Amino acid sequence: MGCKETNTSNKESYTSINNDSIQYWLSEKNSTSEENYKNNLSKAFDFALMQKSDSLKSKQFSKISYYYSLLGDSLQFRRANKMALILSGKMKDSNALANNHWDLGSFLDDNATEDSAYYHFSQAEKIFKSLNDDFSNARVLYSMARVQANLKDYTGSEVTTIEALELFKKLDKPYYLYLCYNNLGSVTNALNEYDKALEYYQKALFYLSKVNDSYLVSLVTINNMGMVYQAKGDLNKAMESFDKVIKSDSLYYKDTELYAMSLSNYANSKGKLGDTTGVLTTFKKALRIKDSIGDFRSLGLTQFEIAEYYLSQKDTAMALQYAQKSKTNSEQTSNNRRLLESLELMAKLDPVNSSIYNQKYIKLNDSLLREERAVRNKFTRIRFETDEFIEQNELLTRQRQLWIGIALALLILAVFILITLDQRRKNQKLRFEKAQQEANQEIFNLLLAQNKKVEEGKQLEKKRISEELHDGILGQMLGIRLILTGLNNKTDSESVLKRSDLLKKLQQLEEEIRTISHELSRASEEKIHNFIVSIEELVKTIQDSSKMKCHFEYDNKIDWDQLKGDIKINIYRIVQESLQNCIKHAKATKVDLMFESENDHVRIVVLDNGVGFDQKKGKRGIGLKNINSRLEKLNGTYDIQSSIGKGTKVIVTIPYILERQAEPQSA
Repeated sequence: MGCKETNTSNKESYTSINNDSIQYWLSEKNSTSEENYKNNLSKAFDFALMQKSDSLKSKQFSKISYYYSLLGDSLQFRRANKMALILSGKMKDSNALANNHWDLGSFLDDNATEDSAYYHFSQAEKIFKSLNDDFSNARVLYSMARVQANLKDYTGSEVTTIEALELFKKLDKPYYLYLCYNNLGSVTNALNEYDKALEYYQKALFYLSKVNDSYLVSLVTINNMGMVYQAKGDLNKAMESFDKVIKSDSLYYKDTELYAMSLSNYANSKGKLGDTTGVLTTFKKALRIKDSIGDFRSLGLTQFEIAEYYLSQKDTAMALQYAQKSKTNSEQTSNNRRLLESLELMAKLDPVNSSIYNQKYIKLNDSLLREERAVRNKFTRIRFETDEFIEQNELLTRQRQLWIGIALALLILAVFILITLDQRRKNQKLRFEKAQQEANQEIFNLLLAQNKKVEEGKQLEKKRISEELHDGILGQMLGIRLILTGLNNKTDSESVLKRSDLLKKLQQLEEEIRTISHELSRASEEKIHNFIVSIEELVKTIQDSSKMKCHFEYDNKIDWDQLKGDIKINIYRIVQESLQNCIKHAKATKVDLMFESENDHVRIVVLDNGVGFDQKKGKRGIGLKNINSRLEKLNGTYDIQSSIGKGTKVIVTIPYILERQAEPQSA
């Protein structure tokens, strides 16, 4: 009734046999004898150890342990089962782990190690329950109930059997329902609830009737019902039940043990009714059969019943003899219940030694009571720990789900906050870029207006020069040309004198033209006028708009207005960008701007008292890139000195080039 049924159904079929395969060694077809099969199983064990796949190895050791259990090799079974338990646990294969616990529980139950068997059954039941495998769960519960009944935990066995019953009813499993009701009948009989026991046995027979080929099994239940009638005192019905079992077709050959048991029970009931006819003959026939099949545990019961029969016939000597045999047999088979009954009977039969038997009885009874109490407590603790484990798992599952939900919520919130901050940063950047574009557009418009005014000045100056040339010099030259034309053919002194005067006038015109030329040359040299004033106006505008105190000073040793126009424009833009950085990034309240001369270079210094920055971590913005681009065109350099909380100092160095140095010299 263990997991053997499942394992048998799971045996893999194969079509071709390979001498190196484990399946080959597991097959009984390839063994010539039991000894040969043991050797083959040993080879399969060794091959399984060499497997690299833990999953495959786990399945193979489960099979090997099963075959060892069928063979009855307890040592090899424990080795293989231990490996299977370790591997299935390692692989977290819950189904395999449960079946391996079930196998071990069945093995321990067969070897009368009930408390350990119960533990492994409970481990299997716990796993099957978590897997929602109701059928396997119910079957393990039935195995646990049988173990509890064997250790006289009848109440616990009844509760566990009812749990199994509820599952089997849902699954509509009549044979397993029969087993459960049959066990309930045995348990309630042990609790002296005879009517209830008979009711359970009747239900067991009802469900058994739905199972094919169940006649032989039904005889076991009928024999059990006879035992209930016997305990209840209804000896006639008891004999009817036992007689029905004995007279069933070929029972002696089909189930010799059941036949001998019913024969002994029939003789006992008949003897208690006072009918001595053939009682001893029947008892002795039962003894011979039980002895021949090695049913020594049941043999002690028949010997005890014969002792009771002799006592009822006042033959105390024979009664004591069979009571002694029952006691010896009970001690050899560890049948403590029968041993207690034998000691109690011997105390009645042997008054001389009754105190000795009574002391042994009391000592054994107290010991058994303590053991039964300890076992019941152990069963209760195992079930409690199992229920507690399941509750803890459910609690942990709920807590895990709760923490996962909280973590997801926090993650979503964090993502939302990051997206919001990033969007706000982007919007701020767009607003700044828009403002910067507007400022650049305004500066561009101012430059266009300034260029327009310069062009207007140029046009006015050209017009003035044109008028001077046209009205002054050209008129005089025309008059002189006409007079000289008239005097050209005359040679008198007056004509000579006039020609001399006209030549002087031409000389005066030459001087006037030279004067105009010099004036135009000086004007061309002054393409950008008042550079320092422009810088001062820029500083003042920045100071008024930002409320940042600005101090500007310059070196008077050089003529800043004589610098090349391209240099002045770029210096203007660099200063403008630097001052904007002082406002925007440095958040300065004070800035010093200095124009200095150094050998053949000019140096621009911008010093602020702002927040500063870490030069190792700082990134270059668009403003610095623009400054660098302008300086590359001028072959200039710049240096930035800054630290957090100590302001920033920008030093720009540009080659000193005058406007006339940049223009090619005329021949």
